[in-house]
Amino acid sequence: MPTEVLMPKLGESVVEGTLSKWLKKVGDTVSEYEPIAEVSSDKVDTEIPAPASGVVLKLLVEEGTTVHADTTIAIIGTPEEAKAGVKPAAPEVEAPAAEESTPMKKAEIGKISPVVARLAAEYNVDLSQVKGTGLHGRITKKDMMAYIEEREKAKAAAQEAAKGAPPVSPVVARLAAEHNIDLKQVKGTGKGGRVTKKDITRYIEERGKEKELPAWEQPGTGILFRPLEESMKLQEEKPAPHPAPGPAGPPQPAAIGPEEEAMPLSRMRLLIAEHMVRSKHTSPHATTVMEVDMSRVVAHRNRHKEEFAREGIKLTYTPYFITAAIAGLKAVPEANSVWAEDKLILKKRVHMGMAVALENGLIVPVIRNADSMNLRGLAIAVNDLAERARSKKLLPDDVQGATFSITNHGVTGSLFAAPIINQPNAGILGVGAIVKRVVVVETPEGDQIAIRPMCYISFTFDHRILDGASADKFLGRVKKALEEWS
Repeated sequence: MPTEVLMPKLGESVVEGTLSKWLKKVGDTVSEYEPIAEVSSDKVDTEIPAPASGVVLKLLVEEGTTVHADTTIAIIGTPEEAKAGVKPAAPEVEAPAAEESTPMKKAEIGKISPVVARLAAEYNVDLSQVKGTGLHGRITKKDMMAYIEEREKAKAAAQEAAKGAPPVSPVVARLAAEHNIDLKQVKGTGKGGRVTKKDITRYIEERGKEKELPAWEQPGTGILFRPLEESMKLQEEKPAPHPAPGPAGPPQPAAIGPEEEAMPLSRMRLLIAEHMVRSKHTSPHATTVMEVDMSRVVAHRNRHKEEFAREGIKLTYTPYFITAAIAGLKAVPEANSVWAEDKLILKKRVHMGMAVALENGLIVPVIRNADSMNLRGLAIAVNDLAERARSKKLLPDDVQGATFSITNHGVTGSLFAAPIINQPNAGILGVGAIVKRVVVVETPEGDQIAIRPMCYISFTFDHRILDGASADKFLGRVKKALEEWS
């Protein structure tokens, strides 16, 4: 029997996803749990595993299409069905509609298909309230989807009446807040009239195209308040005005020459660009840098990495820096906060964002409650998130809610950097490469020259929240935790 491939629900607050790429085509053999497609949300790209082994009989959604969660996007069948050229059956075969739709009796609820039963369980539907249009009033998948859609519309209408605005995703809510937009003025094209990111982006663009005001509505020069004769004389003597230069705006790209090639930007790169620009426009960035003697950390890792490896745990330096960053956040709680215009919102727990470099970009998965973990727990969490990030198995919930972030740019040889803040965090810790250098160290016998594993650490902070002194206090505590590691 053919198996449906469904668009997964990518997170608690994510109700739809974009099918960015098919990894299989019609006729290809696929194994259970083997990736069949790539999907993306506003936060992450992930893969859809095949729910069963077989042959791809049909692809129902084109690449680039955004669909609701639980929508059937492909059909997988048996090799025999593919060889015989059997057309893929619909997920549910419907009988001719009865002349009159009748509510399904509770005694007949057991006579439903597995698809209808699954939808009823997932959406908490009382089947006795659903009108069946199938033979003898049987409830079909089409009936269920129509009922669920109508219920969602009614729920959306109730929310709009209660709150004065249609229900929206966190991304749309953030854009509305940033641009001071009344969502009641935005026409939603999503399901049930829901305002999507595309809707609000288009609204912002259209609102930005303000028409030039007529002369009588433009700010005056004071001439209208002068005596008539004087104002006329001033008008005659006034030289012809030169057109005022408009806003500079981004430079227009030149035409592609014969020795040039246009490289399309990936969706991830576009999202990164949007976030970086927004961060620089939101927070006044400032950076402070300190140098750390990593001798104790290096020695500790060398003593324990084989022990960790026997447990299947790769011990990198990142858990050490996370532990030190948590010590800094405890010393300066404002560094673990969010700016809220007239106040700071201090976070009681540390949810550590950890930048992970990918082949085509960067992503920041989150270690939740990092302040409750020891070195072993952090090492496990770091390995898990890094592996899932690189294998496209992160979910949108995995990259939300960071209260502070860290980026270990030293893994590529960088000595120090001034990273951009991961909004809405108060700052980000940058970690450079650990390099052996000749330094002067203090000993009981006096100053001596020694070779030590040294590292530059940087703290880029939101200058609205922290000043130089408090930022240095944070970074100094991080340095102390690393140099005095025991």
